[in-house]
Amino acid sequence: MWSEEACIAAALVPAWRWAQIASAWRRGEPADQVLAQQWAEGQARGRGVAWARGETLAQRAAEVTAAAVRAGLVQVTWASPDYPVRLLDLPDPPPALWVRGDPGWWHGTAVALVGSRACTNYARTVAGQLAEALSARGLVVVSGLARGVDAAAHAGALAGGGGTVAILGSGADIVYPPEHEGLAAAVAGRGALVSEFVPGTSPRPAWFPRRNRLIAALCRAVVVVEAGERSGSLITARCAAEQGRDVLAVPGSILGPHNRGGHALLRDGARVVMHVDDILDELGMAGGRPALDPVTGAPSGATDTDPVLAALHVSEARDLDDVVARSGVPATTALARLLELELAGAVVRSPGGRFARTVPAVLG
Repeated sequence: MWSEEACIAAALVPAWRWAQIASAWRRGEPADQVLAQQWAEGQARGRGVAWARGETLAQRAAEVTAAAVRAGLVQVTWASPDYPVRLLDLPDPPPALWVRGDPGWWHGTAVALVGSRACTNYARTVAGQLAEALSARGLVVVSGLARGVDAAAHAGALAGGGGTVAILGSGADIVYPPEHEGLAAAVAGRGALVSEFVPGTSPRPAWFPRRNRLIAALCRAVVVVEAGERSGSLITARCAAEQGRDVLAVPGSILGPHNRGGHALLRDGARVVMHVDDILDELGMAGGRPALDPVTGAPSGATDTDPVLAALHVSEARDLDDVVARSGVPATTALARLLELELAGAVVRSPGGRFARTVPAVLG
């Protein structure tokens, strides 16, 4: 049985060695023996923070523990009953996690909602509604606290009254992006901020693909709300498929590049998400909500008697000239009607005087 101190020391070994250490841990090899071998090899190679500073792993582990205490973080290791068992499916499960909040949240049924940072208003709205609906049904929403879809997912989960877990690409004591400090505090208050990186670790591009594998591993399903061709959320989807998790995607407009990655997932067999029950059905928890029409964004079978509203789309903002051309309504009449629809909450105005249909609140 490895002690918490031994697991934290193992977490300080370069991550590319974690699979090797995890194999030894699963075989029941003594921690002292495994770590001594890692120490000797590390000294020979001259790699790793602890080795570069001339410290032993035990000394560095004690420093990390003290830093975690100062930051108010909980340490969860292979030796802890709170360690998420789903991560043990990974070949390289982190020997230690640092948590701001309640580590018990990840033991529930979890669904990841991920997508682009520079997302459309449509994706932001859909992510929020899906997260709120899942949260209201008692599921845990997992994402990465990034701008765009991630932030909308966490906020929606909190609005639904449930919990949410954010997996970070930095230490759990560092909020990135910094403008999400308030959101991070709310997540920690009704969920958890989680990191495999030691306290004080600054965000780096290389860390985010690593955290994406944890997002996938913690969840029973990953939903890609919107993703461009090079979106990091596609890494999460790939990890989910490799780990045997369900992969789902929300369709978007085919007229722009915002969701080409999501559409590629659908082409390759990901389940389409038109409403929250598509996710629940995939999890064996179906409920029976109306589907969304993929073109208009309205409930399936609904018809628009308002030509101005019918000329709008949920995922593409259109200017007045376009609305006039599509609706056949004179410009002055169309503009007056657009303002009425905006006041009624059926239409949202974008910068530059462009209009889009509000996503219907039928996802929950």
